[in-house]
Amino acid sequence: MEDQTRLNSPCSRYLKRKESIRYCCPRLDFTPSGRYMMVGGHKGHLAIVDMKQMSLIKEFQVRETVRDVVFLHDETMFAAAQKKYPYIYNRDGTELHCLKEHGAALRLRYLEQHRLLASINEYGQLHYQDVTDGRMIGSYRTGFGRTDVMQVNRHNALLALGHSGGKVTMWSPTSSSAVIEMLCHKGPISAIAFHPTNRDLMATSGKEKKVKLWDMRNLKGPLQTLPGQAETLDFSQKGLLARGTGSFLQVLRDSSGTQKYEKYMTHPLVKGYQIEKVLFRPYEDVLCIGHSMGWSSILIPGSGNPNFDTWVANPFETPKQRREREVHSLLDKLPPETIMFDPTKIGTVKPPRKEKPTKEEKEAELEAALEVAKDIVPKKKTKGRSKPSKMKKKKQEIIANAKRPFLEQQMKEDEQMARKKQKGMEQVELPTSLQRFARKKVTI
Repeated sequence: MEDQTRLNSPCSRYLKRKESIRYCCPRLDFTPSGRYMMVGGHKGHLAIVDMKQMSLIKEFQVRETVRDVVFLHDETMFAAAQKKYPYIYNRDGTELHCLKEHGAALRLRYLEQHRLLASINEYGQLHYQDVTDGRMIGSYRTGFGRTDVMQVNRHNALLALGHSGGKVTMWSPTSSSAVIEMLCHKGPISAIAFHPTNRDLMATSGKEKKVKLWDMRNLKGPLQTLPGQAETLDFSQKGLLARGTGSFLQVLRDSSGTQKYEKYMTHPLVKGYQIEKVLFRPYEDVLCIGHSMGWSSILIPGSGNPNFDTWVANPFETPKQRREREVHSLLDKLPPETIMFDPTKIGTVKPPRKEKPTKEEKEAELEAALEVAKDIVPKKKTKGRSKPSKMKKKKQEIIANAKRPFLEQQMKEDEQMARKKQKGMEQVELPTSLQRFARKKVTI
């Protein structure tokens, strides 16, 4: 059921200027509490909306293309990827910074725990910038060409990029190459989404009209493959998956708890509307849809978490509480080095280095393997193939097979020692007065 009071634009309740409220495929973003929503239209229209009061806080026109918008630490600041550079504005529409080092950014993402603003530009360059002191943490060329599919994994803060070759790569600001590179689809990637609570579940969509669910602990194959194309994907707090393409929206649900998604709800938009973005509102059973004629919101029962922690996200926070939260979050900021595929390794003790076994231990291990090999009795075969001479030969082969791994290991160690010795002799250069005493190479 569609909420008629929120159709197209919140501005329509307060402003009757129809020409100024057309967002044209808007990009959407929510604050972590879900209280405020940022809307950015492709033709340059920016607006901040209070979703609790359904009131328009600020709207203005930048008069150039806007490709993406994202809130920073709270609703007082946001970033917009415009035609040439990303810009940072405050909630009053005042321009604070122009980030020229990022270039013509296509997508923006904000890493809240690390206070990093990440962008991918039209040349395939990935940038990380610290918004607290303005330092550029990392600038890397992905090497996979232009892409406009970027999503952040909230569990480990890795950025996932979808490329035209069907690959998904994950990046860290401290590594110049991809941390993970996996082939997910046969065609270009159109959307990526991460489950907010199940840290091991990822959904991808490809142009070959397939949606795949992946377990990040095992990247060998998808958990489930669903037919149908999706231009945009998003997981809700309760694990519902929304996918939209054209003017059709579908919501999938894992009703059995076995990570097998099936159809839950469908919602067709007005014929001709093109869905650009779907985004669940935190702590509410509401799904917002950005399309070619504005934005809409529909009710999805069971999608939002009804219980919120005021220390994490407080929709009713006062200005004093907001100031306290800003100070605490700044003190708790994590360094970029903590961004890794498995964050549970942080704070653990490195396992001790294995010592090489001694000569006595190697001999004892070899004797034990030979004893086991001698006790093996070859199977008896018919038609003269179990003669004593042949049985003896088979036993010798079994013993030789048991010895082979130890002999190969010994040969490798001898080769390494000889190579090190040769390298050391080559590096040592005697003075001219002592070269006549050096041992000469024997030539055959």
